[in-house]
Amino acid sequence: MSEAIVVGAGVGGLAAALRLQAQGHLVTVLEQAAEIGGKLGVVEKDGFVFDTGPSLVTMPQVLRDLFAATGGRLDDYVELQRLEIAARYRFPDGTDLDLPGDLAAIPEALDAALGPGRGDQWSSFLARAQSIWDLTHETFLESPIGVGSLVSASRPRNVATIAPWQTLRGVGRHHLHDPRLRMLLDRYATYTGSDPRRAPAALASVPWAEQAWGSWYVPGGLGRIATAIRERLEQLGGVVETGCAVAEIPTNRRGRADGVVLADGTRRCAEVIVANADAEQVYGHLLKNRGAARALRRIRRATPSLSGFVLLLAVDDPPPQPHHHILFAEDYDAEFDAVFGRHGPPRPVPRPTVYVSAPDDPAIVPGPKTGAWFVLVNAPRHDPDAGMDWDADGLADRYADAILDVMADRGLELRKNLRHRIILTPADLERRTRTPGGSIYGTSSNGPRAAFLRPRNASPVPGLYLVGGSAHPGGGLPLVMLSAQIVADLVGS
Repeated sequence: MSEAIVVGAGVGGLAAALRLQAQGHLVTVLEQAAEIGGKLGVVEKDGFVFDTGPSLVTMPQVLRDLFAATGGRLDDYVELQRLEIAARYRFPDGTDLDLPGDLAAIPEALDAALGPGRGDQWSSFLARAQSIWDLTHETFLESPIGVGSLVSASRPRNVATIAPWQTLRGVGRHHLHDPRLRMLLDRYATYTGSDPRRAPAALASVPWAEQAWGSWYVPGGLGRIATAIRERLEQLGGVVETGCAVAEIPTNRRGRADGVVLADGTRRCAEVIVANADAEQVYGHLLKNRGAARALRRIRRATPSLSGFVLLLAVDDPPPQPHHHILFAEDYDAEFDAVFGRHGPPRPVPRPTVYVSAPDDPAIVPGPKTGAWFVLVNAPRHDPDAGMDWDADGLADRYADAILDVMADRGLELRKNLRHRIILTPADLERRTRTPGGSIYGTSSNGPRAAFLRPRNASPVPGLYLVGGSAHPGGGLPLVMLSAQIVADLVGS
């Protein structure tokens, strides 16, 4: 029975800790913040409870499997509710689409909202997307990235289906003739912090997975997922320590990671170290050897993912809303140009796509006729050297005002209903989670080689493993939990 230390109590770190503890390791999780959850954060004010990260659960079977694999039942720890309407989309022409949470009902809804034949277009696309999923999920999402991934991807049949030369935008042009459907598909690139014009066609599997297994909510907020994993971990004997910052991951004479050094100089020894921290932070600050330097150069060859600008809105007498509402930008390409710094430096998007999460959940508000709304727009990462300084005097408040104006222009007026608002910029995300620039997913999926540039779960340093959204297979709740499964399998019992 070996001792293991997990650095970071995000969902990926907690899930890896739970699996390792169930395998027989003695696991301690060290979290620098006062609260667990990482990017699955929670903010509470005056009885309002806001999720600050993901607002829905996709691929719920991955979460259920985490508990089942460790001898528990998810339903004993947290409740999942399936959304009848996955999201309402408002397109630039004013058309509204209520996209059902049931895959079978989507074609009819598309025909009704967008016109006859749109359901067939989307079904044609989903058939291609399902083929990509079938060919890629086991090799690219559930296994360590490596030679086997390259071999699988290079088989002639797989190459024709995955089409590594094609972008997500290109897949849309082939199957979707209505520009609103192409806009709907483009949005899924942002699930990996990417630009649809550069993201690979393989990302078509993302909408397939979401729509095949539905969109789910956790009453009380998704932050309860982290709490539930921690509870199960502690039941099995694992330990979670908050307010415990790790300053270094040292190596011994044989070059093996054998513990951590805390910010106060205390050293903790362990045979296994799992870093649930941004990979750039791990290789650039925590680990100091040649292997770290090489890994850092590899990371920096990839495009960093986009970030997000968030408003947490305490709303009085909120207008009736579906759980999720997406108000599309008038010019989606201009949005991606601004975020990724094309035709000029990275910059706030003047009229961005606005994503609204407005759960009808009495557990997250202080009383009736109130709402705890989460509003997100795509934003460039915090990078003062490149001209994008989110800490610039007055910028955050001015941009928050602009977003509320855009929402009003698109039919969602809230300015007179606000009790208070909380602003979270990419700079705030960087400080809260120690994620360089506030890049939500570490590196983006821009470019056909992006998956192979993403840091591997087994680091070049023996005894050190990486888990979470900046490592393979990527960001988002289901993928960071799959990352934890890969790490647990690599470590073994």
